[in-house]
Amino acid sequence: MDISPAALENYRIQKYVVALSGIILITKFAAWLLTGSVAIFTDALESITNVSAGIIGLYALYLSTKPRDFDHPYGHGRAEFISATVEGAMISIAGVIILIEAVRSVISPPEDLPHIEIGMLLIIATAVANYAFGSFAIRKGKKNMSQALVASGKHLQSDAYSSFGIILGLTVLYVLAMFGHKMMWIDGAIALLFGSIILITGISVVKRSVGGIMDKVDTELLERIVETLSENRHDEWIDIHNLRIAKYGPTIHIDMHVTMPWYMTVREQRKEICAIISLIGERYGSSAELSVSCDPCQEFSCRSCKCDCNERREEFVKIVEWNINNLSRDAQHGENENADG
Repeated sequence: MDISPAALENYRIQKYVVALSGIILITKFAAWLLTGSVAIFTDALESITNVSAGIIGLYALYLSTKPRDFDHPYGHGRAEFISATVEGAMISIAGVIILIEAVRSVISPPEDLPHIEIGMLLIIATAVANYAFGSFAIRKGKKNMSQALVASGKHLQSDAYSSFGIILGLTVLYVLAMFGHKMMWIDGAIALLFGSIILITGISVVKRSVGGIMDKVDTELLERIVETLSENRHDEWIDIHNLRIAKYGPTIHIDMHVTMPWYMTVREQRKEICAIISLIGERYGSSAELSVSCDPCQEFSCRSCKCDCNERREEFVKIVEWNINNLSRDAQHGENENADG
C-alpha cells in the first residue's frame, strides 16, 4: 500500500507546527523576562505543552505515513488517535494550570509590570501567529481526516485564546494605570475566563479522540457515504446493508453487503462491485478502502426491487429510501418490515 499524499502533507504541516511552537515559546519567555508578568509567565508555560504535544503529534503522523505490514494489517493510523488524546489531555492540564495561576493572581496581584508595552506587542504577535496557523492546521486536518493534525491546530488556537485573554487584561490594566488606577486583579479575572475555554477545548479533543480509538461512528462521514450511494444507485443494487466505516489516520475502511439478483453471474456481480468501488473512489480517492460482499435476493426483496426479471415472486411496491439506519442494519431490507423505516 502506497503512502497517501494526504498523510505526507499532514506530516509536513506538523513539522511546521513544532517549529512555530518552539519560536513562540522563546518569544513568550522573552516577554516574561521583560515584564515579570505572572499572566505572561503562565502563557509561556502553556507553550511548553504546545512544543511537547507538537513533537508527540509529529511522531504519530510519522507512524501514520508508514504502509501497513504483517503486524499492522490496517496500517498505523491509530497512532493519530493516541497522539490526539495525549494532546487533548495536555491542553486540559494547561487549562487547569492557568485557572490555578489566575486565582492566585486575583488573590495576590503583582504591584507593577515594567516594559509592559513591549511584552504586550510580543504576545500579540504570538497570538496572531498561533491562531492563523492553528486554523490552517485544523482545515487541513479535517480535509485529510487527521485527528492528530486537528488536535495540534486546536492546541495552537487554545494557546492563542489564552494569549488574547491576557492581552485584554493587560490592556485594561495599562489604560487604568494611565489614569492612576491600579486594579491588578483584573488580569487574573480575564485569565479565569480563558482558562475555562482552554479546559473545555482540551476535554472535547480527548472525548473525540477516545471515540476514534473505540471506533465510534462518524455520523457526518457515514451520511455523506450514504448520500453518494443513494444518488448513484443501480437497479441491481436491491439493497445495501451492514454498512460500516472505520477511520485509521487518513484512511477510511468501508465494509458493506449488497443484495443483488440471485441469478446474476459472478462476472456480472463483479461488474456492479467495481461500479461501487469506482463511485466511492471518485469521492474519496486513495484514502478509501472498500470491502464489498454480495448477498442473493430473497422473495421479500421483490417488493423493493425494480429489476425486470422472470423470477419475480412478489409485486414491486416501492424503493426503500436509504439512510444511515437501514444501511447500517445487519439484515436485508424487507426481512424485518418494522426496521426498514
